[in-house]
Amino acid sequence: MSKQSDQVPADKLALYKQLIDAHPEIELKGGKKLPYTSYQGNMFTMLSKAGKVGLRMGKAERDDFISRFDSKLFETYGTVMKEYVETPDELLKNTEALLPYLEQSYDYVKTLKPKPGKKKK
Repeated sequence: MSKQSDQVPADKLALYKQLIDAHPEIELKGGKKLPYTSYQGNMFTMLSKAGKVGLRMGKAERDDFISRFDSKLFETYGTVMKEYVETPDELLKNTEALLPYLEQSYDYVKTLKPKPGKKKK
């Protein structure tokens, strides 16, 4: 049985799911504890335990996003994720406005080398 504190805030999870569901090619993974998206083994979005959404982007897009939304690099479990930006709460509430940035993140991850799958023992 999991503790409530182990799960992300329900309202943020609902907004994150709404965003991911708005893009037909992207599948949400991970469940209620640490939901995320990935492509060919590379994660490109995630929802932290604190209810913050991180989007993985290339440097130019990342710098633009941080400047445009007065944002910062995404941090989770005390670690700064250098390729991820933190999505402001107000932007997370506006799926239509956030969707182009999700698309940028998805496009970026497609340029990365696929990670090998885990071998079954």
